[in-house]
Amino acid sequence: MTVLLHDRTEATVRMYYEKSQQPEIKTMLPQKAKSAEEAVLDYYKMLLPGSTSYGRTIFVDGVYIGDVWCYCIDKTDTPNAMLSFCIFEITYWRKGIASEAVSLFLKAIHEKFGIGTIGAFTFSNNIASQRVLEKNGFQFLEEFIEDGRASKYYQLSL
Repeated sequence: MTVLLHDRTEATVRMYYEKSQQPEIKTMLPQKAKSAEEAVLDYYKMLLPGSTSYGRTIFVDGVYIGDVWCYCIDKTDTPNAMLSFCIFEITYWRKGIASEAVSLFLKAIHEKFGIGTIGAFTFSNNIASQRVLEKNGFQFLEEFIEDGRASKYYQLSL
């Protein structure tokens, strides 16, 4: 399997939004956008100069299967950004794809933005996401309750 990251487009943003509405994903990934239109507006904001977010699409053997992105980019703060990722094509889960995509993305944002530290939150019951973070060198720092859900915070120094 060949994992590649590509630019996001309005079409992929719309597809991502629709695919991420699956119950298996909604229970594991908090989602800011409440509609496809809101997701598209956020995408266009990401393209503006000075944007504090950046994302890429994840393709496997030419098939679009998810996204990886960072937000709250600020090189004067620690961490310098926050990471999120999602494989929305469930048949691609547990194959090491998210780990490889995150690895590629971390290298890219380190080069593009000079990010030295990056944080990530995951729900405590999302063992697969925790494993992806750990495989990429993230260290578990804290467990807490937010909005009634147990969550974990990880951080990585690049």
